[in-house]
Amino acid sequence: MPSRVLPADLGFFALLAASGSLSATAREQGLTTAAVSKRLSQMEARLGLPLVNRTTRRMSLTAEGEIYLEHAQRILGELDEMDQLLGQSKSTPSGLLRVNATLGFGRIHVGPVISRFGRKYPRVEVRLQLSVDPPPLTEDAFDVCIRFGPPPDARVIARMIAPNRRLLCAAPSYLARHGEPKSPTELAGHNFISIRQGEEAYGVLRLTRGRAGKPENIKVRGSLTTNDGEIAVSWALDGHGILLRAEWDIERYLRNGRLVALLPQYSAPNADIYAVYPQRHQATARVRAFVDFMAQSLGRSATPG
Repeated sequence: MPSRVLPADLGFFALLAASGSLSATAREQGLTTAAVSKRLSQMEARLGLPLVNRTTRRMSLTAEGEIYLEHAQRILGELDEMDQLLGQSKSTPSGLLRVNATLGFGRIHVGPVISRFGRKYPRVEVRLQLSVDPPPLTEDAFDVCIRFGPPPDARVIARMIAPNRRLLCAAPSYLARHGEPKSPTELAGHNFISIRQGEEAYGVLRLTRGRAGKPENIKVRGSLTTNDGEIAVSWALDGHGILLRAEWDIERYLRNGRLVALLPQYSAPNADIYAVYPQRHQATARVRAFVDFMAQSLGRSATPG
């Protein structure tokens, strides 16, 4: 029985879906639109299923087309990985690299590093997606995730690429009106700017005095809450309250005096920066090169900012 799915069709259909139209695919391949349409029709005839809904203005995938695309992308990715693992591309990183990072840190720090990485490794196609929370580790949507804190999962590799303390801070204008807290218990009497992200405990601070102190859980409350760290920092800069935020996000404001560090003798759980990736990717040249590049770039910033 002849195969209904031909290997060459996988790349063709992935390109068609990415291009968004028959004419764009034709331009990409140096063919006529009629030739692209004919090849798609031949694929659908072999499968006995429509893969694409065609209209005069746009093209969209059918449910079967979505399934075909999902498997085609996975198979093409695995073939590319096999090629690299067999050594054909080992010396020069190349191929698709899917990266995920959080919104604020991704915009301010990961994006610029990828810009420099792209100049050094032009054969690597980097796709960066930013999200509020790290994606589930069970998903295979990304090759490398840049996240805060190691994941509690032995199925992935987590490499710490930069330290990252979390600091209490407030604007001088807020402290002038409400005074500076001298102990953790005094935080309960202040307006606290809260960030709801992931599954962290909401409205509770865990602070430790020095390295060997006993952790204290402090309940805090405030009038402003968000799931976006940059917005929370802007509220702190406007004098609305006290904020606990990663040093990488506020260090420049501490340097120029727009924010003041509070209770420096106490520490909160760190939010060290990790590159997380599946074990099967550790021998892939582009993943190794990217993680090393991130570690070198962020590691140079001993003073973040």
